Amino acid sequence: MTLDAIGLPIVALLPFFGAGVVAYLAKVHRVASAWGAGIVTLLCLVVLSQLAHLPFEGHTLVQSWAWIESIGLNFSFRLDGLGMFFAYLILIIGLLIVIYARYYLSSKDSMGRFYSYLLLFMGSMVGISLSENILQLVVFWELTSLSSFLLISFWQHKKEGRDGAMMALVVTGAGGLALLAGALLLGHIAGSYELSVILASKEVIVASPWYTPMVILVLLGVLTKSAQFPFHFWLPHAMAAPTPVSAYLHSATMVKAGIFLLARLYPALNGTAEWMVIVTGAGLATLLLGAFTAFFKHDLKGLLAYSTVSHLGLITLLFGLSTPLAVVAALFHIMNHAAFKASLFMVAGIVDHETGTRDMRRLSGLLSLMPHTATLAMVGAASMAGIPLFNGFLSKEMFFERTIVDGFGVLFPLLATLGGALSVAYSIRFVHAVFFGPKATGLEKTPHEPPHGMKFSVNVLVVICFVVGIVPMYTAAPVLAVAVEGSLQGQLPQYSLAVWHGFNVPLLMSALALVGGIYMYSKRVALFAWYEKNLAHVDARIPYGAVLDTCFSFARRCSGLLHTGSLQFSVYSFVSIALIMGTIGFTYGNAPLFGERAFLPVDWISIIVTAGLMIAAFSTVKFHRRRLLALVIIGMVGLIVSLVFIKFSAPDLALTQLSVEVVTVVLILLALYYLPSTTPKESSSHKVKYDTAIAFLGAIGVFVLTLSVLTREYTTIGDYFLANALSGGGGTNVVNVILVDFRGFDTLGEITVLGIAGLGIFAMLQGLRLFAPSRNENGVRWSSDAHPHIMQSLLRLLMPLMLLVAVYIFLRGHNLPGGGFIAGLIAAVALIVQYLANGIEWTTKRLGFDKHFLIGYGVLIAGVTGLVSMLLGYPFLTSAFTHVHWPIVGEFEIASAIAFDLGVFLVVVGATVMSLVQLGKLSLTSHKLTDEIIRAKEEK
Repeated sequence: MTLDAIGLPIVALLPFFGAGVVAYLAKVHRVASAWGAGIVTLLCLVVLSQLAHLPFEGHTLVQSWAWIESIGLNFSFRLDGLGMFFAYLILIIGLLIVIYARYYLSSKDSMGRFYSYLLLFMGSMVGISLSENILQLVVFWELTSLSSFLLISFWQHKKEGRDGAMMALVVTGAGGLALLAGALLLGHIAGSYELSVILASKEVIVASPWYTPMVILVLLGVLTKSAQFPFHFWLPHAMAAPTPVSAYLHSATMVKAGIFLLARLYPALNGTAEWMVIVTGAGLATLLLGAFTAFFKHDLKGLLAYSTVSHLGLITLLFGLSTPLAVVAALFHIMNHAAFKASLFMVAGIVDHETGTRDMRRLSGLLSLMPHTATLAMVGAASMAGIPLFNGFLSKEMFFERTIVDGFGVLFPLLATLGGALSVAYSIRFVHAVFFGPKATGLEKTPHEPPHGMKFSVNVLVVICFVVGIVPMYTAAPVLAVAVEGSLQGQLPQYSLAVWHGFNVPLLMSALALVGGIYMYSKRVALFAWYEKNLAHVDARIPYGAVLDTCFSFARRCSGLLHTGSLQFSVYSFVSIALIMGTIGFTYGNAPLFGERAFLPVDWISIIVTAGLMIAAFSTVKFHRRRLLALVIIGMVGLIVSLVFIKFSAPDLALTQLSVEVVTVVLILLALYYLPSTTPKESSSHKVKYDTAIAFLGAIGVFVLTLSVLTREYTTIGDYFLANALSGGGGTNVVNVILVDFRGFDTLGEITVLGIAGLGIFAMLQGLRLFAPSRNENGVRWSSDAHPHIMQSLLRLLMPLMLLVAVYIFLRGHNLPGGGFIAGLIAAVALIVQYLANGIEWTTKRLGFDKHFLIGYGVLIAGVTGLVSMLLGYPFLTSAFTHVHWPIVGEFEIASAIAFDLGVFLVVVGATVMSLVQLGKLSLTSHKLTDEIIRAKEEK
């Protein structure tokens, strides 16, 4: 396959695979993880560059594979000018951060863990940029929240890092839920979740009565992710993260995810009153609030954080103006902001790294000690302030012009000028307070220039700021043009990136902003005193904490009402509500409770089996306090249920039931060993009567509702499966075909849950020690013959036969009763009885394979089977089959579903054996502990 066919998923998914490789490389050498992360990022850039010619030629590349077609979810990617622009931004800045972090992180920091998290985040952001399906985009969106949580809390020993990570996760996670709801509504309105359809359906979307709630939900996701008012507060508190994280996540990438979504959905949602009021209002408020707060922050990263909030507000405001030229200005400023803000964050990290502090009240006079770093800071700050000949000046001029032409009266230009003045003021402070004035004293470290490798990334970004500012037509213009075309999905408007546009109103606004910013900084002492007196106490964490406390308090009240600690109350509530809702459903619209369908004839065998089942069930209730007897009776219930399955021609279910019963009985037996033989009497006679009444009420209700279903004429989906099992799935065993083909995605989820459950049991029992009783409740010692020789000899002979049966059941499962799940249980039983007969130590020496790997390989094989079908252009987990003619054997069917079934088999064996063997090891260690206690008592 060519890159034109599979290149985009490679770019998006390669960082996820690289994260695991990087974690492993850290074991080889500490710096190897940095090299690994850099190579992965370079490979992504190389693959993307092979496809970049398409947007420049005016083409949009869509690579799509069917995934869950019934809900409109496809595994699809899109490369147009906008996606390419953001993907390049993420990968190039990411590569520079990888280089910078190599020198920033100390020897105490885990590089493997850091670069793994970084690549997870990088892949998530690239996935957002290149997604064609908006449901898939939401998945990547949530992955950015999770991976950024890991990065922000990287220094886990710092409380502010943990708190900042949690705040970011809560705010952006809540916005992600809103975005999911909005995406579902948007896809429903447009009739598709594919962007190709959505972006061409503006008239249908805007005319829909669902437009207003949909756009509010989508914009909630945008505003939370991009830290827009009133959700701006989480971004500054996330600055407790290491500086490379701040430079990457919160200046160039993560906070741009919301901005990207504005640009991506602009053709379908823009121009309405809802869009303009929400987007423009939030952007304007964020621009001014962020700039104002940044000026008064004493922490370098705090200043940069609030300035980031302000610039994001500027970009959001431009999208809210809803004109093509405003989109041009917004995308141009995204490009410029990424360059100068990432460089300034890295400078702040260098200052902190070399001096031990980021407090500007303690820093001064570093120009003579760190002249190179000071020069880099001056260029970055000049660009941030919008000084001519730097890239920030060009996009700021565009912004001023749009507020004049597209804004509402004179208010927008005046407020924009005020924001520009504040930007100049805090930019001057960033440089002057740190690098000028007398040399600082009392620092933790003696300042000096950092290693050249640490400055390399900053050098590159600063050069970009300068070169773009001087010759924008030859540097930024081509990429900007295709990005604008991708965002507008239409003709490129006329605009100019010339450095000089003559004397005009935007230039006057720039001059006023420059003079105003210098004046503000000259009055900083008085302004700081006023701020400390009136506004320093204002903290967004107070209302945020109040909202969280209210939510937790409400949740606790609800939990207290529903979960009283009484199992009986929970059962009563469940049974009562189920019966009420079921009765309402069947009698809705004055429909009769029962239908007119005739009953099937009853034979004596069915009556006997039903009577046996009822007797076993009542016996379980009667003797439930005698644990071993109750277990035997429950096994009888399972056996009778298996006979019922056989009666109604369900041999697969019968085999599964029998296998599960065997494994369950062994599991419970091992657990019962540590429990008393009888349970204490806990129910009073009054409660028993009440429980009996509820049980009979529930039984009668279930009987009536079941009868209501069975007496009605109804159609099932069984006819579809019967008709298509052979032609569509290549098998005559309909049950197995359903599991591995028609509902393979469900099965994949189930074996994943089974694997997680097995790992959970392993983790809970790991290191656990319990007292192993040596006598029963009557004082009789247990048999000293724990592993009878007859049992040992017999089961060693039977094990190959049992495994052979498992293989036979596995191979025939596609056409006859059997399959991977049943075969896995049979193989698990074969292995378990060996442990029971021969002991943990003897069996482990001979069956020393790692059960964890069985689970991992099983899930991996099952998942890869589905991915292969997608790569071939079929829906996820679609099976293929053919018939071949073998010598001697004759005609033989081969189906790809056998690979999926193999994954099921491995997971079942791994999870089951690991759980039961872990219980066996618990028994072994508990006996040793008991023996030690007994010997200690005897010695005394």
